[in-house]
Amino acid sequence: MKLLVLISLVYLLGSTEALKVLVVFPYPVKSLSILGTGAVRHLLNAGHEVTYITVFPLKNMPTKTFRQIDISTNLELLKKDESMTMGFVLEHKLEKNDALQIQNFALEGAKATFQHESVKKLLQDPNERFDAVITDLIESEVFAGLAVLYDCPMIWLYSMGAHWQVLRMIDRGTNPAYDPDYLSPAMTPLSFLERVDELWARVKWQFLKTFITQPEERKIYEQTIGPLVAKRGRTLPDYEEVIFNASLIFGNEHDAVRDRPSTPQNFKYIGGFHVEEPVKPLPKDFQDLIDNSKHGVIYFSMGSFLKSNSLPKPLIAELLKMFGELKQTVIWKFESDLPDVPKNVHIVQWAPQPSILAHPNVRMFISHGGLLSSIEAIHFGMPTIGVPVFFDQFTNVNKAVENGYALRVPLSHNLPKDLKVAIDTMLKDDTFPKKAKELSSIYHDRLSKPGVELAHWVEHVVRTRGAPHLRSPAWRVPLYQRLYLDLIALVLAIVSLFFYIVSSLFKKTPKKNDQKKRN
Repeated sequence: MKLLVLISLVYLLGSTEALKVLVVFPYPVKSLSILGTGAVRHLLNAGHEVTYITVFPLKNMPTKTFRQIDISTNLELLKKDESMTMGFVLEHKLEKNDALQIQNFALEGAKATFQHESVKKLLQDPNERFDAVITDLIESEVFAGLAVLYDCPMIWLYSMGAHWQVLRMIDRGTNPAYDPDYLSPAMTPLSFLERVDELWARVKWQFLKTFITQPEERKIYEQTIGPLVAKRGRTLPDYEEVIFNASLIFGNEHDAVRDRPSTPQNFKYIGGFHVEEPVKPLPKDFQDLIDNSKHGVIYFSMGSFLKSNSLPKPLIAELLKMFGELKQTVIWKFESDLPDVPKNVHIVQWAPQPSILAHPNVRMFISHGGLLSSIEAIHFGMPTIGVPVFFDQFTNVNKAVENGYALRVPLSHNLPKDLKVAIDTMLKDDTFPKKAKELSSIYHDRLSKPGVELAHWVEHVVRTRGAPHLRSPAWRVPLYQRLYLDLIALVLAIVSLFFYIVSSLFKKTPKKNDQKKRN
């Protein structure tokens, strides 16, 4: 009995010991940074020490348990691509779902991060130690080398859900017949042509990854991580081995948001962990505005990445005119001041989105359909009008429409007219808010808060030295065994042997005609 108590005490002491965690979010996308900040916040609340590599440095953080490395120079990566705007997509009638472009963006982000002087200084310190590495996952696995350097478990934090591109890293992947590409707007069940398209997208992605971007990633890994690992007296493992050696992947999604394929035990859904609870109070000007809106409020925001001011000026003027004809107050998050704004329209360059969506007088949310905004809409039970532009936004909006709490409006020069129809429909039909509240109830019905789960699983991975018990057994089965190629080969060999023997016997057996001739 005493021994059992002693073991329990040792376990509890080990589980509450502060961990040193390296969190890396190196890409110049604000929504991704929000996820990184959420992870940092929950780890600090759990009593751990965090080093945070970020493009968007935080303010007013604790100095004893928190250290951040500012790599805001990575913002220059976005300035190189002028096509990543609403205006460009509108005029060129395209969906920015170019797999190679996304892979190159991730690759350039990795290069810029490893070349940053502050990051170099951190990595070159031979006395630096971490218990776990958590890093953002966008089409590049080269940051897995950090776990090799610090000889600790690797945890990915993926901004979306369980798509095949991610599952392939910890399992053996899924079937494109029921698991569409994350860039695809297709919804299951797929038609014949959609299945063909999904198969082609998968083959194309794998080809680009294997022969174009992954060789570049390998160079970064070997040239950057290799010498540092050698200084610590260890041998650098092969890159292929490293990228498929993650202990855990966090997925920022929930059942209420969209369908998801089956996943191994080391893929954990924590969608909504970035939403702070309790929600912060609204600033007084927002509070007064929303409280005093007799007919309710419509909140319009295209997120932090897309800029509404890139739209053509005539289209912006038409949107303002359309909003001005509504009874409702419209809060439009816009990046600059606008002339001739109607009295009921309020242009703001910054908006406390969760606090706005939490207010009972807000009637609907006009959104680009990004995953964070989609999760927040479900979190607060807010009916939504989606205007998807690119990436996963089409999939998110299509699923929201299928779930019954949203309408989809295409980004076009008819946007003001189409939006007006959607707004009128949503104001008149109370099934949209009812469905949003129903899904919100499903979303909140959990055993524990997602942020608590995040901290728990990080601790669990460290405590169990990489959580090997959670890993998929599929990794231990070679491809030829999973596809039963050995069995197929055996059956073919047996059948071939059978026909060979039968054929040989027939050849050796004299025919009747030959016997008659001999007689």
